[in-house]
Amino acid sequence: MRNATHFLEEEDSDTLLLEVDQRHLVVFNDDVNTFDDVIRWLIEICNHETLQAEQCALIVHHNGKCSVKTGSFDELQPRAVALLDRGLSVEIM
Repeated sequence: MRNATHFLEEEDSDTLLLEVDQRHLVVFNDDVNTFDDVIRWLIEICNHETLQAEQCALIVHHNGKCSVKTGSFDELQPRAVALLDRGLSVEIM
């Protein structure tokens, strides 16, 4: 029984470590970029489906920001740079 408990503790701690490593790529609202541009770039850069990109663009517009992608910093950083290069305001949190 001790081994089973020990195994569960290890599994739980591994899961916790994976969750802590997850970051969010957040897009902020601006007065410069059009809905169509934001939607196109979310599809192109973040691999969103059209509906998902449209919904994220609406959330950004109404709430001021939206988490558009989750992953490790190393996964999100190139996407953040690509979105910044297109004039979007983004942050990895």
